Amino acid sequence: MKKLIIVLIIGIVAISLISLSSMSDQFVDAGSRKKIHFTQTITSSQDPGQGHENHQLAIFLWPNEGTLYDGSMTFTSSDSVQVVVLHEINLEEIKGQPTWTVDGNIVYGLSLIGLEEKSGSLEFTGAALALHSPNSKEFTATVSVDGWIRGQPTEVIMQKIELEKDPSLLLSRANVPAIIPMHKGIYEANQILYILTDGSDEEYTKILSEKQDWNVEFSPPMADIPEDSHQKLFVFKNGIRGDGIYGFQAELFSSTPSQESEYSALSSVIEVTWKTGQKATFFESIADVIAAEEGGRVEFNETEIILNTPQIVWPDGQMKVRSDKKITDEMPYGGGQIIEINEEELTVTFVAHRGWGPDGRTIYYIVTDATPSGPAETMGVVSSPNSANLIANSGAVDLFQFKNGIKGSGPLGFQAGIANAALGDSNYSPMWRIYLVEWNDTKSAKILETKSDIDSFRADNLISTSIARPTNSDHIVNCPFIDPFQ
Repeated sequence: MKKLIIVLIIGIVAISLISLSSMSDQFVDAGSRKKIHFTQTITSSQDPGQGHENHQLAIFLWPNEGTLYDGSMTFTSSDSVQVVVLHEINLEEIKGQPTWTVDGNIVYGLSLIGLEEKSGSLEFTGAALALHSPNSKEFTATVSVDGWIRGQPTEVIMQKIELEKDPSLLLSRANVPAIIPMHKGIYEANQILYILTDGSDEEYTKILSEKQDWNVEFSPPMADIPEDSHQKLFVFKNGIRGDGIYGFQAELFSSTPSQESEYSALSSVIEVTWKTGQKATFFESIADVIAAEEGGRVEFNETEIILNTPQIVWPDGQMKVRSDKKITDEMPYGGGQIIEINEEELTVTFVAHRGWGPDGRTIYYIVTDATPSGPAETMGVVSSPNSANLIANSGAVDLFQFKNGIKGSGPLGFQAGIANAALGDSNYSPMWRIYLVEWNDTKSAKILETKSDIDSFRADNLISTSIARPTNSDHIVNCPFIDPFQ
């Protein structure tokens, strides 16, 4: 093993010296940003990582301190492989997460992406990129990479690189379209169109995902959301056939964004079942269905399940549609979050924004509502004052946005934000408590990509974090994390 480590280190150093001597005029300081585009075929070798001695690895973008790669890649391989993305982490911040190391001194966070496949494509951000096989059989793979490098890459022989000196991070596909199915609902005899993005009960989210053929994400913390932060949603289990979740009449809502002081996108599910022998009728208001329950015609099941059901169209309004329909990496964050509302096809197209999960994984999110009204108006989303009740509640999670430093696609014009949870995490919630990250000296600014990065740089007094309080008000944003490519 020691011999293998020595060979690996010598190989990297040799490649670095050859590359730097032949291409030194193409690089500036580590703060530069470089375009990278290449196609390369490589045969795997024994994985040098500790604990991976019986595995095979083919590295296409090599790790180097301070280097960050971002872009898209496609691959084909002779055998089934997984994509490996490494992330720079602080040794004190490992805390049980998967890691990769050759010698135990330099340790990287490890993300294994996707099932074992012979071909695929994905977006990536990290300190290194490789293909991995959990067995000892060699494989040959061809990879095409299109993206950016910040910092000095170790291996550049096979790569076409174009230099850009602007100290910014241009994420590839920083904004993408997300086409989401809409559902019909009712408020006081008038139609509502809404989306279903998240739920507090795992089995219920699976059922809803299958019914709408679009993922409803499981969010355990939503179960802790207080009663004053959600409205009532009546869902029908039998009765008149219609457009409802279970194929019966459409759901009844207790408020819309027009009732601003009462509205919440978070809905507490009450299931309604017609009793045997009763003749089903169509309900047009919550008052009607409550009267029917009091009269013994239907029965309620107060499930305690909370769903995230942002309303897109309501009786006297709708969410703002952007005037500029072109989605680009550089598009402004404000001005509306919707590209199109298609009432005929019952779909809505949101702009999905790219950011980082707590471990450096790429995440995408949409924005549907917020409090206070100032930020909501700027973003072009619904104002939801009741969300302020979550400011100290476990139903909301921390999301860190940057107010200075490296320019980028974040909402404040700097690098993309970092969330303290991602899809599949036990603490994931669509409701986000916003923190602002500020570099104490902008000349020291670097790209941060994990929550551990934030903690480490804050401990070293290089950054400061503070809870966002626009207009001296509690600030909560409904940002459901989604897979825009499903």
